[in-house]
Amino acid sequence: MPRRVAFPLSQPLFAEPVFTQGRPTPDPTRFKTPIPSDTKLYDEIQRLLYEDVVGVPTSRDPPDALYQLEAVWGDHGPEVVEAARSAGRVVFHMVGDIGATTMSKYPDELRVSDALAWDCRTSPADDRPAFLYLLGDVVYDFGQAAYYYDEFYEPYRNYPGPILAIPGNHDSFVVPGTAPSDYPLVTFQRNFCSTAPVVTPEAGSLHRTAATQPGVYFALDAPFVRIIGLFSNALEDPGVISSEGGTWKSVPDTQLEFLSRQLARVRAENYRGALLLATHHPAFSYETADIAAGGTGGIHGCSPRMLADIDTVCHEYGIYPHAFLSGHAHNYQRYTRTVQLAERPFQVPFIVCGDGGHGIDRLVQASGGVTPPEPPDGADVSYLDSNPVVRASGLVLERHDDYDYGYLRVAVERSALRIEFHQVGKNVMPTRLADAVSVDLAEHRILAGSRSSSKGSRSTRDRRRVPRSERGSD
Repeated sequence: MPRRVAFPLSQPLFAEPVFTQGRPTPDPTRFKTPIPSDTKLYDEIQRLLYEDVVGVPTSRDPPDALYQLEAVWGDHGPEVVEAARSAGRVVFHMVGDIGATTMSKYPDELRVSDALAWDCRTSPADDRPAFLYLLGDVVYDFGQAAYYYDEFYEPYRNYPGPILAIPGNHDSFVVPGTAPSDYPLVTFQRNFCSTAPVVTPEAGSLHRTAATQPGVYFALDAPFVRIIGLFSNALEDPGVISSEGGTWKSVPDTQLEFLSRQLARVRAENYRGALLLATHHPAFSYETADIAAGGTGGIHGCSPRMLADIDTVCHEYGIYPHAFLSGHAHNYQRYTRTVQLAERPFQVPFIVCGDGGHGIDRLVQASGGVTPPEPPDGADVSYLDSNPVVRASGLVLERHDDYDYGYLRVAVERSALRIEFHQVGKNVMPTRLADAVSVDLAEHRILAGSRSSSKGSRSTRDRRRVPRSERGSD
């Protein structure tokens, strides 16, 4: 039965979070609020996109606090957590850069969101994803409240679980002249960092309540895994999580203290689960070794100073994440970085998954009419890690895909972490397991057989079809 919603809302409509409409509904065929072209605006503010950072709102929780999966689910939280513990594993989704800005892009976003929802609905209980974690750039072009319904709420109306997020540059950049009440991070926090499960004005008539994250950076604690999410600020490139020694005077060092306190807690607890680190901007994104030879890297490059900030804190505590997840670059890239920490070698996957529907960018771009060849999978790209803070002994581009949309499916057990990349088809709705990596948690070592071939047989589980009722119009 439809419910009546009055705005603005000041009270929760429910005692617990609501995630879906109930019965799946067909995809929309058009935007509720037409999105005008921002081409002229981009031309006017192009320089600012590489110069203007924003302040970092302080989390409402202490820096060593954990946001528990039980709290994410509300009253059903203990049941969800107990089920994961009984199954001996927790499964969840991750993807970045989901928002579509034009009707031509909209079907791509819908295909990804439909595939994620269908995975939840068709997986057996012990393999069902417990949440979706968005890696930034939820709403384009600049996180305007008017576009949250079309770019986030309606595409994900059928996703039957919690959706958490760290903001990306498009969720935080302030267009000159914007009223403070309309700043994009204000809107982001209203929809993802609410103090109660309210239905926000951005959700329109849909039922999904706002997420209750403690801030734009937070540490999520779930069975077998802890995810430290950092806000990498508003620049097109590179990512920024601190003042960088005073370079960015408006950016506090709050997140460095947060990361330090979180790693101190990991060490004090002798935490044995998987430790993941998530930022919107990637630490590594492919750039050609010899620009003079013609061509450039992809649209978005590396963030070495952001990585140096993170590595400095990791080195201090002798702790390193088991994997580093990012979006921003609109493609899929998986690297293996080998570092020495506390006299131990760590093999760490660095994964970029920014192909959630906004667009696909090739790994190399033409320059002067010349497009260099794409790197082969397995290429040594250690030159991207030229001045590391920790002892690094190699960086390999294991796998990439700059043609297909897709998402990550992550499964964590007591002793191992597995991250899968699932491609989403362009014209019909198959999903296909295209790549996977597994990490031994105790040894910090990538397990043999992690890499999946892009050819060969596909099992029923690796290739799924979504019913037409849950597909886009094309």
